[in-house]
Amino acid sequence: MAQTLREPENEFVAFWNDVLVPKFVRYKHVLVGGLSQHSDAIFPRLEVNPGERVLDAGAGFGDTAIMLARRVGPSGHVTAMDCCDAFLDFGRRDAAAAGIANVDFVEADVQTAPFAADRDLVFSRFGTMFFQSPVAAMRNLGRALKPGGRFTMIVWRRIEDNPWLGAAKAIALRHLPPPGEDAQTCGPGPFSMASEDLVRAQMKAAGLERVSFERVDAPVRMGDSIEDAIGFQMALGPAGEVVREAGEVPEATRAAIEADLAELLAPHVTADGIYMGSSSWVVSARKPQ
Repeated sequence: MAQTLREPENEFVAFWNDVLVPKFVRYKHVLVGGLSQHSDAIFPRLEVNPGERVLDAGAGFGDTAIMLARRVGPSGHVTAMDCCDAFLDFGRRDAAAAGIANVDFVEADVQTAPFAADRDLVFSRFGTMFFQSPVAAMRNLGRALKPGGRFTMIVWRRIEDNPWLGAAKAIALRHLPPPGEDAQTCGPGPFSMASEDLVRAQMKAAGLERVSFERVDAPVRMGDSIEDAIGFQMALGPAGEVVREAGEVPEATRAAIEADLAELLAPHVTADGIYMGSSSWVVSARKPQ
């Protein structure tokens, strides 16, 4: 049964559910396959112990929550929380198919959801960059931790360090105007936590300590084929935002963008799909004792 702590839907959550969720679902194979390169790089040494209670914040399709549930074992528990229940439905089905019963999938906004201080670990893979109020959100997540509890999040580094997204945006901007200040967006954006100094200050303001950063570089699989990767870039990410906010794009302009994207992607074709470089920070912190 689906669980929800959903509050009245604000404009930000409505945008995710109405505009972005259908596109994310369409390109789930790209998003889960690509983003997992970064979580897989750290999971073998991530401190997660049998019997622990874990919150996966902004859990998306639930794949990391299921991995965490396996790590904590039957005596532990994982709560996967996201404001988009359509994402969590995938996690519910995958957990049921795998026979994993120690994970719950809860629809809620982690920025405002009420938490008891009973978690050993709060984890988030590429979810925290979209918080409308990052300090308030991380302070709220800190409330979920026991004294001395651990906080680990994976966030993108600069757009210049992520050609898998940045190069396509540059191409889109050759042909279309940049989004206006009143553009509908997914929040502060995927690169809003790229600055180490900024994130340190945010974590400190949220009451967390012992903040550390680890850089992870990994090739990201952008699609099964050039056509698939072009579709992804035109629908999502910084390039997709440029295209979406431009409104009705003339067919000739769209064709020119797609031709430039095909030229960009051609050198990155492999037998297993299209790969380009990406870079993230793994940010770790603790709640004071």
